[in-house]
Amino acid sequence: MKVRTRFAPSPTGLLHIGGARTALFSWLYARKTGGDFILRIEDTDLERSTQASIDAILEAMDWLDLDYDEGPFYQTQRFERYREVIQQLLDSGHAYKCYCSKEELDALREAQMARKEKPRYDGRWRDSTATPPEGVQPVIRFKNPLDGVVEVDDLVRGKITIANAELDDLIIARSDGVPTYNLCVVVDDIDMQVTHVIRGDDHINNTPRQINIMRALGATLPKFAHVPMILGNDGQRLSKRHGAVGVMQYRDDGYLPEALLNYLVRLGWSHGDQEVFSREELIQFFEIEDINRAPSNFSPDKLLWLNQHYIKTLPAERIAEELQWHLQQQGLDISKGPAITEVIEAQRERAKTLVELVAASRYFYEPISSYDEAGVKKQVSPDTPHYLQVVAEHLAQLTTWDANSIHQAIVQGCEQLQVKLGKVGPALRLATTGGTSSPSLEVTLKLLGQETTLKRISDFIEFVKNSSSSA
Repeated sequence: MKVRTRFAPSPTGLLHIGGARTALFSWLYARKTGGDFILRIEDTDLERSTQASIDAILEAMDWLDLDYDEGPFYQTQRFERYREVIQQLLDSGHAYKCYCSKEELDALREAQMARKEKPRYDGRWRDSTATPPEGVQPVIRFKNPLDGVVEVDDLVRGKITIANAELDDLIIARSDGVPTYNLCVVVDDIDMQVTHVIRGDDHINNTPRQINIMRALGATLPKFAHVPMILGNDGQRLSKRHGAVGVMQYRDDGYLPEALLNYLVRLGWSHGDQEVFSREELIQFFEIEDINRAPSNFSPDKLLWLNQHYIKTLPAERIAEELQWHLQQQGLDISKGPAITEVIEAQRERAKTLVELVAASRYFYEPISSYDEAGVKKQVSPDTPHYLQVVAEHLAQLTTWDANSIHQAIVQGCEQLQVKLGKVGPALRLATTGGTSSPSLEVTLKLLGQETTLKRISDFIEFVKNSSSSA
């Protein structure tokens, strides 16, 4: 049988870390086995589901490159099918109409809690022959088995056993006719021939209920794998203060999708001691059985380390693809200046995020509007204009503008001045970049070009002279 997995988010908010990891595990297992990966949008919560959330989920899946073979399917477009199944369950005696009012159910719950009992529906309409009250629209409840157990051979957690006596008759259609989550999920998984349900362990309580509905419909059961939750470094449930933001916020903050995926897969899964994986390696090595049972702790520092690793090691062309969005966000026009891939090669060792990479590279494409004050105070002396002028003359004589020629010209200027490079280099860097940090001078000047380099040195000499005269 061909493996078919699914990711089924509810569009009531952004796609967060936990959901993205579930999607990744489902995607990996489908790719590992040559199966199909399905995207399903579970939007039956009509009050809370929004188009903005749907768009955010689709954008995140696209950015992470978790390509799906089928979908996206929307539950709100399948209501007719759900109604068919609900009627089928009614006709077969596996479901019934319940006319309890909200006040009745509230009173039942309060009485049970007063007796220190688990609050649950008591099945009063299950086999009732009473005349239905007039004007009351009933809900439809599934007639859960009263005895026996549901056993789940969970691929992550092992055998899970739940007594049917612990389960009440859940609502499968509200009084307005809208089907509920547990019914829709079952029908979708049956119709879409899902073979493996990989999801968070917060769904464990739903699993026995869904299995009983599947059995009532005569369906083949899928295999279940419930993955543990993600915790913050303090061991508490992951929240915004730990970094639990929407997936696209990581894009906005300058993370590469490769880094985020690599980090997510290691939150609960391992392959020996290996920390860094290519996409191909993930598909090759992934096994559901290797997912840990214990919760994982989210570490922003580890994610940042991985991001820096990928900035250093991915092909510059790949980084340039992701950098385009950040260039637009920061309003940096690179149409006039060095090739962005060359700048990436020069700057990749100096940035942990793409946001930092763009910010640190502005001087390659924009005129210098100011100079680092601390750097000027520390590196500029009365001799600086003369030193820079001599070096500029050597640079101006170059007919080949490459790193080696530039280096030799600077060395020759220092030899003529009879000073060490340390007397000239910091000021030359200030003059050409506006700051005190950049790639090596020869690489920086090569990227800037001869004309721009000489113009900036000239401007800085004038700046120093004007500063001295006004001091």
